[in-house]
Amino acid sequence: MHKRRIAILGSTGSIGTQALDVIAAHPEVFEVEVLTAQNNVDLLIEQAKKYKPNAVVISNDVHYTTLKEALQHEPIKVFAGENALASVVQMDTIDVVLTALVGYSGLRPTIKAIEAGKAIALANKETLVVAGALITQLAREKGVNIYPVDSEHSAIFQCLVGEFQNPIEKIILTASGGPFRGKKREDLRQVTRAQALKHPNWTMGAKVTIDSASLMNKGLEVIEAKWLFGLRADQVEVVVHPQSIIHSLVQFEDSSIKAQLGLPDMRLPIQFALGFPQRLKSNFPRFDFGAYPALTFEKPDTETFRNLALAYDALNRGGNMPCVLNAANEIAVAAFLKDQIGFLQMSDVVEQSLARMDYVAEPGYEDYVQTDQRTRLVATELLKK
Repeated sequence: MHKRRIAILGSTGSIGTQALDVIAAHPEVFEVEVLTAQNNVDLLIEQAKKYKPNAVVISNDVHYTTLKEALQHEPIKVFAGENALASVVQMDTIDVVLTALVGYSGLRPTIKAIEAGKAIALANKETLVVAGALITQLAREKGVNIYPVDSEHSAIFQCLVGEFQNPIEKIILTASGGPFRGKKREDLRQVTRAQALKHPNWTMGAKVTIDSASLMNKGLEVIEAKWLFGLRADQVEVVVHPQSIIHSLVQFEDSSIKAQLGLPDMRLPIQFALGFPQRLKSNFPRFDFGAYPALTFEKPDTETFRNLALAYDALNRGGNMPCVLNAANEIAVAAFLKDQIGFLQMSDVVEQSLARMDYVAEPGYEDYVQTDQRTRLVATELLKK
């Protein structure tokens, strides 16, 4: 059997760099076929020289000349722009596309990869949040498998191996609670960007870290879980588990619950998705029960952290509302990271955007594109008030 050839969309981000660590640890199983980045051209050049992919793409074509000149003596194809990103995933030499792009930007290349029949290792939850019905239908039509990379969804997937014939009663997604667990609204009025970026358990990119602090990340994961596992909204429960050892659980119709446990380390779900159905040996740190004498659980505070409730509302309404939720949140988080709005105002922007946008019951691709664009305009206007 040939090595599994991997395209990493977003290779310079947190997931992308950890995926390259996994690939480097298993050179007999994987090889890098494509690497892409948005702006971090220096790291992309370094990765390209080390891993010798067939092709690289820099989405921001401002950096094309820098990338091209740096790799002129390497046998590597160099492309630039969003269209190139959507085209490169269709290369015949790719076996698996790891989508580790941030936010809405992952939608179009994921669609193109599925249309080309590529297996998807999905770390870009927003793709299913924005267009879950479209993506899952297309994957069924093309016979494409989508392997979840988010630690929570990977945990559910691992619990379901060997259980696919048994109906799920519900799944339970665990949340760390982020850096502000236990705080009330009054406590969060003066929260700073630096405080919100200090996650207690996980090392992630800035956008995901802020989403985790506001519980929007968990809301997006609820919507993603609905599409990945074919569930209703009332079959997806969230529980706060501060230690982040149990990554998620599945409850079956006989009342039995299965859970997947491990230390917080994104390399494990990345490796499981890329290597499935094999469990590849790793040198990752091992869990020690003695170091964790107590594992605790509590209900999420959706009054203080309104984003989780807003996500459930958007999911229950369906149509293009999850797309609105995602676009408004991306604008709100970007504004918070620039110190333009406060922590609590992010939820205000999302809630008001959901109220203002027109509802589309059965959106197609162009509806999603228009919804995303219009929501960003609406959310940006709200920031000015």
